[in-house]
Amino acid sequence: MRIPPLKAIIAFESVARTKSVNRAAEELGLTASAVSHQLSNLESIIGQSLFQRAGRGLVLTPTGERYLADVTGSLADLSRATERASSRKEVDILRVHSSPSFGLMWLLPRLSSFQAANDDIQLNLACSYESVSFSNGYYDIDIRHGYGNWSNLEVRTVRSEFIAPLASPGYLERHPVETPEDLLTHRLIYSETPLVQWKQWFGRTGVSAKQKTFDFSFDRSYMSIETAALGLGIALESLMLASVKIRDGLLVPVFNDTYSVEVGAHHLVYPMQNAELPRVERFLAWIEREAAAPT
Repeated sequence: MRIPPLKAIIAFESVARTKSVNRAAEELGLTASAVSHQLSNLESIIGQSLFQRAGRGLVLTPTGERYLADVTGSLADLSRATERASSRKEVDILRVHSSPSFGLMWLLPRLSSFQAANDDIQLNLACSYESVSFSNGYYDIDIRHGYGNWSNLEVRTVRSEFIAPLASPGYLERHPVETPEDLLTHRLIYSETPLVQWKQWFGRTGVSAKQKTFDFSFDRSYMSIETAALGLGIALESLMLASVKIRDGLLVPVFNDTYSVEVGAHHLVYPMQNAELPRVERFLAWIEREAAAPT
């Protein structure tokens, strides 16, 4: 069987990731009809359908799922081979993409630790709200927030992450808290991000909070954590993300560990073949050590 044109494989990967011909066309700088033509050409060569319609989008067939797993690694290998061939010198570059809150509040304050242990690796870090594609081989690792159900990728969950109410020491001095029920009379900060929300947290403690309103509402953890550190209320947030604020005495858990909820919310995601890269192995080991270290 002849090898399909590379542009057809790239179009397939883009549609598989975006689940839309139109979005893939925009990403690739092509017309939707050109992308559809590439898909038809690829399916003709393979002799089987790669997609099926589901509502307004496209989902992979079982054949498409297997093909995506195979070609994603091949595209990444091609990209790395091209990078090595075009480089004038050997530089071990680790390219990491991260969700903004993890990158800003947990990773950045610890970069000196990584550099001290890995001064032969150049770390390139980018943060955005989107999960990145590994097909072009640019990123080695993506640090994602969510439930960890990404197919065709290795997923290593950052362990020992807990969600708990947090406040500044000054706030708690002015507004003492003894029990979870006391929080119903306090200024609470709402964040859309944590996997455990206030309603669920109150439910776990047996407190009804149906009528509780919030003084602030944010769509990102770093904003709710910063607001709590300013003494403007109590946030329900990740102790891991807030670890530097806690270490510096700007935030404290409102209660003891009894009311902390363990979650698997942050994940190191990468293609299987990337696990064999020494720079990736060292970064994964460093993350694991840092996450296990006391605050």
